[in-house]
Amino acid sequence: MKVTKSDFIISAVKPEQYPIDGLPEIGLAGRSNVGKSSLINTLINRKNLARTSQRPGKTQTLNFYLINEILYFVDVPGYGFAKVSKKERESWGKMIETYLTDRDQLKAVIQIVDLRHSPSNDDVVMYDWLKHYEIPVIVVATKSDKIPKGKWGKHLKVVSQTLKIEPTDKLVTFSSHTGQGKEEVWSAIKSYL
Repeated sequence: MKVTKSDFIISAVKPEQYPIDGLPEIGLAGRSNVGKSSLINTLINRKNLARTSQRPGKTQTLNFYLINEILYFVDVPGYGFAKVSKKERESWGKMIETYLTDRDQLKAVIQIVDLRHSPSNDDVVMYDWLKHYEIPVIVVATKSDKIPKGKWGKHLKVVSQTLKIEPTDKLVTFSSHTGQGKEEVWSAIKSYL
């Protein structure tokens, strides 16, 4: 997809704050610091519309980005390690669960994992949870540029087997540095719109 316009619209913490225009939405979920913001920026050809940070837990709200005035990317807080209190993590969990289970405009979730490592228990729980609620998933394995191309197959097999990826879901190898997988991610997104 050729992105000609992309804008940050709102940081929301409750449904009353979500956009009301009815456009389709693609959620982005992943562990803290796995590369959600870098993925967004690469997909929309912008360097820093979505702010990246070295500090886990930077995203603490649902961030809505309007793309080409036809769909939203919704960046949700990272799960797993973040330097916040247990109470804050619990409130994030409730906010994320409310969005993912109640939002009719949500068409699919891009779950981001790090290709270099086996998916964590948190990754498995998130994938299983999304499947339980029958939410389509596009698994994007980032940081492919950090692994020799000849070893991608082995690493993808680990991701696929650990998450038990269903045949109806997509698994894409991606690098924000090289652009590897960008068109495949857009193709997967379009299939759910």
